[in-house]
Amino acid sequence: MAHLTFKGSAVETAGNLPAKGSEAPFFCLVKTDLSEAGPADFAGKRLVLNIFPSLDTPVCAASVRHFNQAAASLDNTVVLCISADLPFAHSRFCETEGLKNVVSLSVFRSPEFGKDYGVTILNGPLKGFLSRAIVIIDADGIVLYTEHVAEIVEEPDYSAALKVLA
Repeated sequence: MAHLTFKGSAVETAGNLPAKGSEAPFFCLVKTDLSEAGPADFAGKRLVLNIFPSLDTPVCAASVRHFNQAAASLDNTVVLCISADLPFAHSRFCETEGLKNVVSLSVFRSPEFGKDYGVTILNGPLKGFLSRAIVIIDADGIVLYTEHVAEIVEEPDYSAALKVLA
């Protein structure tokens, strides 16, 4: 269980991020067209899982924009933006913002994702949402990097994450 804060108040998550060097947990999430996507859909690619509470917050929106810009220059890498937002919200946000370099995915059919990745918030005002985290997975499905952002309203360390992909 991770111990994080939301605006200074303590919150806990359903577990911990997968360990560096471990096999990434399987997932099956929903794309903006309501089809499902999992690791097999991105076979042979490195994955950046940009996990966050909701696109309707400034910090979450900023992380999607940041990774969209960075993804344009990343070889053999797909950025997956994952939240509890419905696929329609993901679609609307990306269309409005003109974001084409990320894949938006919703966990609304897959509550196990938050448990398997240790990111479901268990208490506080964001209970049931996902915490803010970055998980980078290599082309063979092995976790290369993780960051569980200690204060949910802060942005992740983009430089550290992207350095792993350089």
